[in-house]
Amino acid sequence: MLPTLRQLQYLKLLAEHKSFMAAAEKAYVSQPALSSGIAELEKILGARLVDRARGQVILTAIGEETLKRAEDILARAEDLVEATHGADKPLTGRFRLGVIPTIAPFLLPKALVRLRTEFPDLRLFLREDQTARLIAALKTGALDAAVIALPYDLTGLDHVFVARDEIVAAMPHDHRLSRETSITPEALKNEELILLEDGHCLRDHAMAACSWTGASGANESLSAYAGGGFAATSLNTLVQMVGSGLGLSLLPAMAVDSGMVPAENVTIRPLKSDHAFRDIVVIWRTGSSRAAEAKLLAEKLKT
Repeated sequence: MLPTLRQLQYLKLLAEHKSFMAAAEKAYVSQPALSSGIAELEKILGARLVDRARGQVILTAIGEETLKRAEDILARAEDLVEATHGADKPLTGRFRLGVIPTIAPFLLPKALVRLRTEFPDLRLFLREDQTARLIAALKTGALDAAVIALPYDLTGLDHVFVARDEIVAAMPHDHRLSRETSITPEALKNEELILLEDGHCLRDHAMAACSWTGASGANESLSAYAGGGFAATSLNTLVQMVGSGLGLSLLPAMAVDSGMVPAENVTIRPLKSDHAFRDIVVIWRTGSSRAAEAKLLAEKLKT
């Protein structure tokens, strides 16, 4: 016997909600029906997948491995359905797109208007999140494609180029470096440098733009180059901190071009570096049946 897709869905929901009752509600079945489905799955596989001790629901090591394979199987099954529905008309019906916060407000507004006009039957669901979580969602089938910035590890994913975005230096208007026409990474080493907090890939791209990497290729500690280690949770907060005179920063040019940087108290200068850019790309899971649609979406995102 082979597991059914329904049984694999039960396992995925149970792992997500950590509760038989909550998982059953999401599956629109009774709790006994879901419990029976999990028990039957364990019988088919010949292994315990879930520990139910003390009212907690915890996947066993075998359960975790089964979940990974189940997510891949379910994602491919969903791909099959979506591919069939959209075989004749690309970008119709549901399309789940992830996008990182340092791209979404600058790239999407105009593109969404074009997509709505050219593909009136498209139901585009957007999820804004950090790169690592978007990639995890892609690999489990929770997303069809995502818009992120490179460099980033894309193992198991395919991508297509959308645009190149320059990394520029931002400083208070009365800062001594504002008199320079361009800024070298060396000049920033003794300054109070404010970047986004850990988890935002723009932080890594900013460090890479200055070639501040260790021997292993990993980013060195920010404290090696910045005085107090300030960090911001968003680009808007970061710009406000720079405008208030708290330090300097490195920003994506698309944010500057959008008008979010107040010219009266923040000065922008190009960065003297061969790596002062990030590449904006659309990514999707290798082998996904939505690949052609992801490529078409990328073309519509190009400015």
